[in-house]
Parts: sequence; C-alpha cells; structure tokens
Amino acid sequence: MRSSREIADRLRQEIRNLLLWKFPPRLPADCASQSPLPGLPNPRTVTESLAGTSYPDELRGYAREVLAHRFPVLGLTIETGPEIRWRRDYVNGLETRPEYLRRIPYLDPTRAGDHKIIWELNRHQHLVLLAQLHQFDHDPALLNEIWSELGSWMDANPFQQGINWASALEAAFRALSWIWIFHLAGGEMPAGLRARFLESLMQHGRHLEVNLSFYFSPNTHLLGEAVALHALGTLFPKFPDAARWRELGARVVNEQLQKQVRPDGAHFEQSTYYHVYALDMFLFHGILAGAGEAYRTRMAAMADYLAAVQGPSRTLPFIGDDDGGRFFHPFGPRDHFGRATLATCAVWLDMRRWSFAREDRFPQAAWWLGPVEGSAEATTESNLFRDSGLAVMASGDRHVLIDAGPFGPWGSGHSHSDTLSIVARAGDREILVDPGAFTYVSHPDERDWFRGSGAHNTIRVDGQDQAIPVGPFRWSHQPAARLREWASSEAEDLLDAECVSFSITHRRRVRFVKPDLLLVVDDVSGPLGEHMIEQFWHLASTRDRDRFITSDVADLIESQRSRVFGVKTGAPALVVRRKTVLPAVLATAIHLGERRDAIEVEIVATEVVFRLPGRQFALPRA
Repeated sequence: MRSSREIADRLRQEIRNLLLWKFPPRLPADCASQSPLPGLPNPRTVTESLAGTSYPDELRGYAREVLAHRFPVLGLTIETGPEIRWRRDYVNGLETRPEYLRRIPYLDPTRAGDHKIIWELNRHQHLVLLAQLHQFDHDPALLNEIWSELGSWMDANPFQQGINWASALEAAFRALSWIWIFHLAGGEMPAGLRARFLESLMQHGRHLEVNLSFYFSPNTHLLGEAVALHALGTLFPKFPDAARWRELGARVVNEQLQKQVRPDGAHFEQSTYYHVYALDMFLFHGILAGAGEAYRTRMAAMADYLAAVQGPSRTLPFIGDDDGGRFFHPFGPRDHFGRATLATCAVWLDMRRWSFAREDRFPQAAWWLGPVEGSAEATTESNLFRDSGLAVMASGDRHVLIDAGPFGPWGSGHSHSDTLSIVARAGDREILVDPGAFTYVSHPDERDWFRGSGAHNTIRVDGQDQAIPVGPFRWSHQPAARLREWASSEAEDLLDAECVSFSITHRRRVRFVKPDLLLVVDDVSGPLGEHMIEQFWHLASTRDRDRFITSDVADLIESQRSRVFGVKTGAPALVVRRKTVLPAVLATAIHLGERRDAIEVEIVATEVVFRLPGRQFALPRA
C-alpha cells in the first residue's frame, strides 16, 4: 500500500510534468555563452597521453560503423539507414508516437517494442565516441554526424513527449552524454544548434529534478538520475536552477550510498553487473564532487568486492540481472567492463590492491581523471562477504563463487532465483557458468527461464523456483538464506549454507580442497510424499563433462546462455533428476584442474565420502 506522502508526492510530480509539457522552460540569453567545462580534464592532454596506444584505433573501428548508421546496441547491430527513427524498435519493427510521456506504454512490448533496444541508442553514447575520436583525427565528418544526429533527435523528441522521455534514468544517461559532447566538441558546435542544444540540456535537468525515482525505482535509476542532476548543476552554473540541482543531486547520491551499498561493499541488488553500474556512478560523482574520506572508503569497499568477484581472470560473471549497458563507453566485451572500473578506482583512490593493466585506463580513467600511468597486479584470496552472502574460494588461478545470500530488496527486481548457485573457472577457462539474463520485457517466458532456478547451478524441487515471478521485475515469496558455517585456510575452504523456499529446505555444503577439487553435498528436506529433485550444472563446454562425478546419473542436455543482453546461444548443462521421498542427499565432485583422478562417491547414514587414489574426504550429512 502506498503511503499518503507517496500519493501526495506522485500527484505533485504529475502536475509538475503537465506544466513542463504545456510550458517548456526556455533558455535565458546569458546561458548560451556557456564556456568549456572546467570540472573535467582537458581533452587535449588526454588525447596526447593516449596517442600511440590502441585506443584511437578502437574508436575508429566503432566510428566507421556509426557513420554508416550501423549502431552497436547491446549485443546487436542496428541498421537504421540514412534517417534515424529515434522512437523505433528496429528489431521488432514497432514505433510509438511523440505523445505526452505518460501515454506511452513503454513496458508493453506488443505496443511499444523493446524499450531497452530503443533507449540504448537514445543514450547517445556513440556520439561521445565520435567526439573523442575527433580529438585525435580532427575529421569534420565526425562532427557533422554529431550535429546532424542531435538536431534530428530534438526534432523527433519534443520535450516531455515520446518514449525517450518516459524514463528519467534514460534522460540522465542522455544528459551525461551531451555533457561529454559539449566538453569535447562544444567549441565547434554551430551557433544555431548550440542555443537549441543548451536549452534542451537545461530541460533535461528540469525533467530530472521533477522525476527523480524516489518511489518508482529507488536503486540505480535514482542514483544515475541524481548523478546527472548534480553534474548539470556543477558543470553548467549559468543554468537558472544549477545551484539547486547541485545540492539536490549531491544529497541524493550520498543518501543512496548509505542505502544501496551493503557494509561488505556489495550493491544491494545482488547483481554483479549492476554492482559495476553503481560503482561507476558513485565514482564519477565522487570525482566531480571532490568527495571526502568517508565516501572514498566506501568506494574502496565496493572495489574490493568487484575485484573478488572478477578473480584472477579479471572477468565479470553475470550473477543476477545484466542489461548490457554501461555508465560510460558501452563498447567491447561486457564481462571486461569491470576492468576499467577497477583501474579508475585504483587511480582516483591512489591504491594498487586491485589488478589493472595499462590499457584498462583508456576507456574511462583517462577521460575522468586526466593523463594517468601505471598498472598493478594483485592476488585473489578466499573471502566471505557476509552481508551479501557471496563466498569466494580461490587458489592460484582457480576461482569459485557461491551465492549464499538473499534476494535483493523490495520486489527483488534484478535478482535471480539462484541462491546457493556456484560459478567456477580455472584461469581464463570457464567451467561452471551463470547463463545471464537475455531479456527483460520482450519475451516473458524467456525472462522467467533465464532468471529461474533451472538456469542456475543449484537445486530445484518439483519444478518450482525459489520464489514466484510476478511480472518482469518482481518476485514474491522470496526465500530465506542462512549462512551456517564458513572456514578458510591455505589447504581448503568450507561453506555451509541453506535456502528455505516455501516448505523446502536446501542445505548445501561446499568444500574446496585446494587447488583443484570441489566437493558439493546437497541435503533437501521438506513435506512427506514423493518429490522430483533436480540438480543443475551449467557448463562452459561439453569438454567439461568429465570433470563431474555425481552420486546419481547425470544427463547432458542442451540449455541456453546469454553473454550479452538481447542475444542467446545454445549451451550444455548436466542435470541430475531423482524422484524420491524427503529427506534426500545428492553429492558431486568437480575437478577444476586438468588432472582427473577417479573418484568414488558414497552416501552413508551420517556422511558423504569422496574417495580418490590414496586419500579420501568426508562431509557430514544434515
């Protein structure tokens, strides 16, 4: 039930939106003389520092596609032809009209198309890329394309009208892109476009101030909106409301730092991808605002969590939702995005406890902080992040993650039904994978499959997920997760945790015998009668089949995987199925190294015994 305060706030918000629609704010004459933005690094010094690196050639490759109107959008390439129809979903062939924003059914893919595909192009991050490349090549074709697209966009998207005004976060992303365009190329913007551009940018700020997502999405939506509002108030001090935007944006960001970041440094949505999103947002704000020691300490904790999740390979596993986007420079492999984030943390915080390579600084740190040098190497150690429930087991380049934590807050919109799921890799080689997200609204059945228990390396009973999906961004009846034991030494790690879902209790014990052997015991208890227990192991490759020794017969099946939002492929999985009365126990041994010793698994009355040549290990039963 909504509170009386929320109802009143929402009513005021709608009245203010209607007034903005009917009476759009106009740019005061003195604002058109806005000077270059002093709060951001000098573009010339940045490009001089990056000359001779791989980064300009990377930009040129993307720019060739953008100039031909073949846009890299998520994992797709959108070809628009000479005229870009900014409100069109080019994949599904649907387009909405430029009506008042509240009349746009953007969450209905049958009427509006996939809003994610539409909005990603409208973030204009590809135009920032062109502006960056112009700093290197000084090619007038790059600026002509930027000016043409900006003019076209403003023609097609009048203030407060159409799908591209329906989300305040999308207005925030676009405003941030426009800030960078103005910083990098504003001095060469045609006079007629300049005044119109600045007026629209000011209108973006008014829209953000009115539509901050205090009630709709008080997560990365609210955070990103506040970051953009503060940036507009800081970098465009001549805008009439700049001082208020600066204060309001900073206040909201600092409030959200306390609300959204758990004490162990993890973002509260229980999604590794959104952790990177949030950390980048907090970082940019902290840099622009000159944040103090307490703020920087929280950033270091978030960086510690990200480094532990990425492990020795510095590769991000997609636990929970991943939407394919990025706060800045959304190009390249999605599972490498965290590398630039950690490089930015290391440079800004002047710390070298996170691994980063020289080239990790090019996409982000150099543009935010100016010319920077250096790299760092660090080792990954076993650790338990108690607040988020994430266990990290590590030995050399072996890296195992176990999600023993709760779903996210409220409706848990970006959480998956993956409690007690495991992902594992050996160096650059994936072994156990999380299949990703694939879609949000376009394919409801696929949405539920990719976030369901059967898509994760955990247990499912009677075909039931650990919670009930309600629409694309909500779960009801979220399970209770409990950590029973954690122990770590040079020789081995042990995690004992349980998930209580409806009337089923799944207790999982994981013992990592370093460096190469992972032992898993699953105890399942619940109501009387027969139940179908399924144990899932999603593999990176069928070549990994012989790494697994299971107590029951395991079938190799064709499953699915999404490495980037909007794209899916076939992928193998092992499934153990047993119809039995409860309680029941299943056991699995997994070789993480190349040596594959024969293992016998025996389940007896009080324990599960794993026998290898010359040694054996036992885990007690529940």
